[in-house]
Amino acid sequence: MSGSGQAVEFLLPLAKAGQADALGQLLEPYRNYLELLARLQIGRRLQSKVDAADLVQETFLDAHATFAEFRGSTERELVGWLRQVLAYNLASLVRRYCGTRRRNVELERELARELDESSQTLDRGFVAANSSPSQQAVRREQAVLLADALGRLPADYREVIILRQLEGLSFPEVARQMKRSQESVKKLWVRGLARLRGALGEEP
Repeated sequence: MSGSGQAVEFLLPLAKAGQADALGQLLEPYRNYLELLARLQIGRRLQSKVDAADLVQETFLDAHATFAEFRGSTERELVGWLRQVLAYNLASLVRRYCGTRRRNVELERELARELDESSQTLDRGFVAANSSPSQQAVRREQAVLLADALGRLPADYREVIILRQLEGLSFPEVARQMKRSQESVKKLWVRGLARLRGALGEEP
């Protein structure tokens, strides 16, 4: 089942009633989104020493174990809660790599803020300029849609967009990281954005 707002409305009550299958179906559509946010944080804080997919799998396990604590009723609230669970796991990893065991609530709050900011960047950076607020309101969480669309792109397109748009690297930095010329990176970026907008159903 898709992760649309309608699916959330249908699956959330079942998940809260204790149906494990419904909870799995509810959470799975947010895997690409959480992996993208995790990758950005891992790159900043852990020099990419941890695999984002493994971190998200751990986050899903924690979400299953603590789902009874979730009090929300909308997709936006669910996504926000998942970011908090991800922030907790990220903080645990940072502590582990720093050699400290004591829980650091302030670090968790800081990571949660940074994850929120990354999610908002996704929203702001890729909403079509001709979309009215009312049109945007009826969509699913834009950042989740973007992460899914990025996940469907060829690897080089996805990489250049993440490095340039989300990590904020300059074209020379992107070229060095991708081991390509600046000219080829710029062309790849333009084509990648066009493919992404097409995948999001936006007008070129």
